Amino acid sequence: MSQPIPVSSSSTATAFDQNAGWRYPRRANSLSEVYASIMVPPEGASFWRKLWAFTGPGLMVAVGYMDPGNWATDIEGGARYGYMLLSVILISNFFAMLLQHLSVKLGIVTGRDLAQACRDHYSKPVSFVLWLLCEIAIAACDLAEVIGSAIAINLLFGIPLTWGVVLTIADVLVVLYFQSKGFRIIESIVAGLVFVIFGCFVYEIIASNPDYFAMAQGLIPKPEIVTDPSALYLAIGILGATVMPHNLYLHSSIVQTRAIEPTEPARRSAIKFATIDSTVALFLAFFVNGAILVVSAAAFHSNNLREVADIYDAHKLLTPVLGAGAASVVFAIALLASGQNSTLTGTLAGQIVMEGFLDIKLKPWMRRLITRAIAVVPALIVTILYGEKGTSDLLVLSQVILSMQLSFAVIPLVLFTGNKLKMGVFVNKPWLQAICWAVSAIILSLNGYLLFQFFTGA
Repeated sequence: MSQPIPVSSSSTATAFDQNAGWRYPRRANSLSEVYASIMVPPEGASFWRKLWAFTGPGLMVAVGYMDPGNWATDIEGGARYGYMLLSVILISNFFAMLLQHLSVKLGIVTGRDLAQACRDHYSKPVSFVLWLLCEIAIAACDLAEVIGSAIAINLLFGIPLTWGVVLTIADVLVVLYFQSKGFRIIESIVAGLVFVIFGCFVYEIIASNPDYFAMAQGLIPKPEIVTDPSALYLAIGILGATVMPHNLYLHSSIVQTRAIEPTEPARRSAIKFATIDSTVALFLAFFVNGAILVVSAAAFHSNNLREVADIYDAHKLLTPVLGAGAASVVFAIALLASGQNSTLTGTLAGQIVMEGFLDIKLKPWMRRLITRAIAVVPALIVTILYGEKGTSDLLVLSQVILSMQLSFAVIPLVLFTGNKLKMGVFVNKPWLQAICWAVSAIILSLNGYLLFQFFTGA
């Protein structure tokens, strides 16, 4: 069990008591092995030096918004409806920016990640249930990473899906190796892979030669998105695949890797720069998600190939449709980078959730092995029994499970950051709290509708 944190002389400089408003006192630092391990410039430093110090966590969070689980909905949305659903991706990204800002505030102000905050606020039975639900969501997310990576390996090297799933177990060793090298190393690897994905889709957009005027029009919401049941279902699927619950736990923890002085001005500065970092990174994620839909619209919708609904179909048709020899290969490289990136951040999210909710620590290799085994076993069974079709269906199922978990992360986050006792002078302003509840209501009602559709087949 973690030991209580001793109160240092510097901690008396806090603007308020970090234990006020909580059922249990703060007991441990989040991700203690890297907590406050990255120095930030002093008060008088330039804007760019400060921004550079806080750059990194945003890209790690953005990975969750471009993971393999998003690809199927974006591909199908572009093939069926052209550029129309671009507005849904844009709105979803704005929602994500708001929620990640709240996550940043919670971590920096309270010194707790979202999992620790839930543990310290709710009773032990409620906290245990929330932990269990979150573990299921992380396993579902890991499932999407396993399937996405296995599909990419199959597309690039012709290795059967079953063996591709088995190969994904090896990334446990890779993650563990880099975790021991320092947090900036992990951030650099993630950033590198993000820019590989970004570069791949710049190429795909150029090769697909989309209708740029129609793209711009697609950013404006159309009534058809709501009036057409099929378009609405896809739009909700895009929203459900975009806003990831595990990212809220992840972000509230990794912002604490910066050594922030426990004073009000230092915390305000940290919230400002961490929010800029995540907002810019999420614009990159918007570009990638939007690019998947744009390429699908330009390559398939414009050529009356409107039944393309999964990654395999898209890969198979890209080169012959676009006439660009590298299009399919670049597509698969981006998918592999996406799967591997999501693995890195999923590992950390799993560690944060287990340590935060249960206040226990497992050896990193054991924690990773358990999470990956939960994802690999169903993926192996489905690939052996059902092949390509089965993995596509499993990818969709993983997103539905994530949608089910979303409300159990969003509602506590909005509650905590809107609580004056818990947040002190950093509490959400009334207008911000109203927007947060409105966004939460939209997300939760749409995800509820998605689940109803999924389980009833309506």
